[in-house]
Amino acid sequence: MVDKNESAEAFALPEEETLYDLAELFKIFGDSTRIKILYALFEKELCVNDIAEALNLSQTAVSHQLRILRQNKLVSGRKEGKNVRYSLADDHVRTIIDMGLEHIEE
Repeated sequence: MVDKNESAEAFALPEEETLYDLAELFKIFGDSTRIKILYALFEKELCVNDIAEALNLSQTAVSHQLRILRQNKLVSGRKEGKNVRYSLADDHVRTIIDMGLEHIEE
């Protein structure tokens, strides 16, 4: 029989704040509109209007979701004249989506 203390020491949890942040990150991926926007940004930078048109969404809805994605460091924006062009923040975003897709397709 395994002692309770031994089994508890078998793994170490990250800090509580880290676990909270991780849970918050995964919540962001819990909205299909945000996933669609991220997919739209897989290949190239797009402005709000381009994304709205491609996904048949209002510019207001896209702007709202982009704000959430920016706050969570999943997309970044680059000013180009009067427009902002959005792109994935880094390769981790694509990796997270690809791994999630691979998992559900198993």
